[in-house]
Amino acid sequence: MDNRTYLGIRIHDARKACSLTQQELSDETGVSIKMIQCIEGGKVNPSFEILFPIVNRLGLTTSNLFSVEPDEHEEEINRFLGKFRACNRANQMVLLNTLDFLAEQLLALQGDDPSN
Repeated sequence: MDNRTYLGIRIHDARKACSLTQQELSDETGVSIKMIQCIEGGKVNPSFEILFPIVNRLGLTTSNLFSVEPDEHEEEINRFLGKFRACNRANQMVLLNTLDFLAEQLLALQGDDPSN
């Protein structure tokens, strides 16, 4: 498998994992749907300027794009970050405050658990 095909598969799989259509990814990144189709089809070698908004929205890292095996939790976190980045600033703050509250609650429960 050549590099363009590999990249296309990784982008396609990440887009599907985020439950996005090609049109939605295009709308959210400003990259034309035709370009997204060409990237996913392994037909083009996209420039950094084209690839960056796609990778950013999908929450991909270099370990996701290249043959390095990422930790399974890293992939889940990066998918969440892609969704987070797609939100407007007000909704990002809601998410951050909610996550902070949940983390505090879980840490408190963890402290009460004698098995820790």
